[in-house]
Amino acid sequence: MGAGKTTAGRLLADKLGWHFVDLDEAFAHIHGYTTAEYIRQFGLDEFRKKEKYVVEDLADQIPYEHVIYATGGGYPCWEDNMDCLLELGTSIYIRWKPEHLAKRLSLTDLSERPVLQGRSEKELLEFIAPQLEAREPFYSRAHHILDVDICDEDSDERIAEDLFRFIRERV
Repeated sequence: MGAGKTTAGRLLADKLGWHFVDLDEAFAHIHGYTTAEYIRQFGLDEFRKKEKYVVEDLADQIPYEHVIYATGGGYPCWEDNMDCLLELGTSIYIRWKPEHLAKRLSLTDLSERPVLQGRSEKELLEFIAPQLEAREPFYSRAHHILDVDICDEDSDERIAEDLFRFIRERV
């Protein structure tokens, strides 16, 4: 959460002239609930099941060759989802230091992030650090890892630019 997947992903798609799909937005469109609403109403396990179907359906339905998908942060860690991502295309892990993510998230509206609501920056860090540690074995399987070491207002633009260069070298 808060790594810039959606913001940097949109910027990158614009730079490349590719299509962009935010899976949380696609989920809301298909199911009529935001991810936060769905989790509150039906629980995290039920959300993860539905989220998996959204990805599978989109992969089958979207006819575009060049698409950037922004998944939720927990998506790769559930069942065989990381294997699916690795098969669908090039997966990228935007790796932040926990303290930078906590700072970034503390500056946002946490009302749409049920597990983070009401937490101070210190509490965010106490939550994020073990989450990242637990998720690292999944995330580190990505085809490409982009380490982000500076947290400022231009971070998303820099991420998009770094990924633009990476993709241009490969395509």
